[in-house]
Amino acid sequence: MLEAEVLAVLWSAGDALTPEEVRRRLGDDLAYTTITTILIRLQEKGAVRREPAGRGFAYAAVLREADLVANRMRALLEDQRDRDGVLSRFVAGLDAKTQAALRQALESGQGQR
Repeated sequence: MLEAEVLAVLWSAGDALTPEEVRRRLGDDLAYTTITTILIRLQEKGAVRREPAGRGFAYAAVLREADLVANRMRALLEDQRDRDGVLSRFVAGLDAKTQAALRQALESGQGQR
């Protein structure tokens, strides 16, 4: 997924990048307009912010990778009729270490939103 690749570039950069800088880091085979379109879509989704840079804009990631993955997981779960069944199967497929981490996250996150 191109959006994920663009976000990975922004996360690794740490600073805001112009579309051209993102394009160069991804490889010159992508069109500048393609990268710009992806960055605008990511901005509309709230995943990146843009700031003035010369005559254009530079973009920086707003969400951390963990936030993005958590949002995707939440969206997938919201689309399910049998959430309990999905969650049960999900947890059953986790190794003991991951189950313990999930248990700790649930305990520390109770009452938070």
